[in-house]
Amino acid sequence: MVDRPPHVGFVSTRLAGTDGVSLEAFKWCRILTSMGLECYYLAGECSTPEDKSIVIPEAHFLHPTIQALTEQLTSGQTRPPAVTREVQALKDRLKAGLREFVDRFDIRVLIVENALSLPVNIPLGLALAEFITETRLPTIGHHHDFSWERKRFALHAAGDYLRAAFPPNLPSLRHVVINSFAARQLALRVGASSILIPNVMDFDDPPPEPDEFAGGLAAALDVPAGDMLILQPTRVVPRKRIELAIELVRRLGRPATLVISHASGDEGSAYETHLRNYADMLSAKVVFASDIFAGERRILPDGRRIYSTADAYQQARLVTYPSTVEGFGNAFLEALYYRKPLVMSRYEIYRSDIQPKGFRIIAFDEFISDETLDQVRSVLDDPALAAAIGDHNYELGRRFYSFRTLERRLTLLVQDALGTDPEDYLFASS
Repeated sequence: MVDRPPHVGFVSTRLAGTDGVSLEAFKWCRILTSMGLECYYLAGECSTPEDKSIVIPEAHFLHPTIQALTEQLTSGQTRPPAVTREVQALKDRLKAGLREFVDRFDIRVLIVENALSLPVNIPLGLALAEFITETRLPTIGHHHDFSWERKRFALHAAGDYLRAAFPPNLPSLRHVVINSFAARQLALRVGASSILIPNVMDFDDPPPEPDEFAGGLAAALDVPAGDMLILQPTRVVPRKRIELAIELVRRLGRPATLVISHASGDEGSAYETHLRNYADMLSAKVVFASDIFAGERRILPDGRRIYSTADAYQQARLVTYPSTVEGFGNAFLEALYYRKPLVMSRYEIYRSDIQPKGFRIIAFDEFISDETLDQVRSVLDDPALAAAIGDHNYELGRRFYSFRTLERRLTLLVQDALGTDPEDYLFASS
């Protein structure tokens, strides 16, 4: 047993807010801390303790310089020499920041959250690939999305960068993917093996009952009295197919308001504008509510309340999730955790990795059919049925996607990365 626990460094473009990458990173950190390790953070934005974090603004995918570079690199098939020089200069600065991070906090293992798989900050990925190559520091690449899964990266002038760093195939880099399709594609495209660790929730610790704070959410959203709150708990990006959720609420034949809890993110605001116009055209009641949701609830100096996504789930009668593509499905797990009925599309990873486990879901393929609407009405009109579905799905979630599952896999993964026998380190039971 060592005198002090090893230090683990998390690196990403952002480690803050309610995006899926940040949420899963914090779950990993919680488990690693319970196992006896200490976690530190480097990103372009951090909500983590200041004394354990380094913030480099250019590491953020929303930094103006990075956004401009990404646009230049993905909008055509050639790049000017000046763009190449700027990428290299940013890469060198970010690599220096990585070295400072590792030295200051004595990092023994890096965990890179999506920054070596989705090229929304190419200089950061290149800096990581070079730094890992130069130091052979044990690294775990936690890959949530890949460039080949996004249409916006189909045409680009960054092929050499993507082959070098998204993801790289390096001796000291262990790859973790969140679904079986990604594992097959990584092996086919990069020649790299990987470990499959799905997203998880703490199903052994059920959520608390709704309180007075959460009870004020409907009023804060101006949801009319008597309306059911239907929750769309995703970012506003085209692959989420939110127009189908809007259509469902309009055709439901029940007083209902659709609440969209997240903002647009890294793909612009054009889709949100389209959805607003679409909702107006259908006369559907839709609230874009990202301004009052955050990772944790709080009260602002002016008295305005900021609600957590947990509050949104607890007040919802139904969750909509009509995505066409998902890496795994955080909103799916969250709906199970809060025992909410779920209407969703059968996206590919759901079909291959989740559906065979026996969850009770109102599922559809390309469009909202009359049959889909009838199933939704049946659940909304029968609280006992909704509760039975919620209990069934919760127990399956506890079986397949609990923190205990994550702890078992992370224990082996980190011990392998450190090159130690299990008895050499204190991995206390969580």
